[in-house]
Amino acid sequence: MVKKLQKLADKQGAATGTPSVAQLFDNQFASSVKDSAQQIWQAGLGAFAKAQGEGGKVFESLVKEGVSIQRKTQAAAEEKLGEVSSKMTKLSDDVQARAGQQWDKLESIFEERVAKALGKLGVPSSKDIDALIHRIDALSANVARLSKAPAARKTAPAKTAAAPRKTTAKTASAKRAVAAPRKRKA
Repeated sequence: MVKKLQKLADKQGAATGTPSVAQLFDNQFASSVKDSAQQIWQAGLGAFAKAQGEGGKVFESLVKEGVSIQRKTQAAAEEKLGEVSSKMTKLSDDVQARAGQQWDKLESIFEERVAKALGKLGVPSSKDIDALIHRIDALSANVARLSKAPAARKTAPAKTAAAPRKTTAKTASAKRAVAAPRKRKA
């Protein structure tokens, strides 16, 4: 219905030469939109000019803030890194100490088993060898002292040769021990 009335008004306005209400309304609306668009454009140009003028200052202030924040985060990160590093060092030392204790325990068990096996085979231990060395040293000292002692009696003139005596294994080994003292190994 509205369209019919507008068409009718347009026909009458065209015949008389005066604009219709719709045409007047459309012209006012169009000019209003045009003025509004013009103002928006001018506001944008003003904002751009202002941003261009103050943009350098704003950029520099943003850079300063960024540097400040970077320093703070680096300091915090270095602090945390130091804490983590000290904790890792402590943990490493603890693990190393525990491993050393376990290694010492394993080593002592191994030494005990080897000593037991050597004992079963009849191999003397280092303690046995040390005791023998001390005993040999004492015997060597006694032999040296006895060989330096002056003869208490003079030997009697030789009698006729007696039948040779049989030497026992015990006296033969004693003679060898006196004749050639053993050298100690260093």
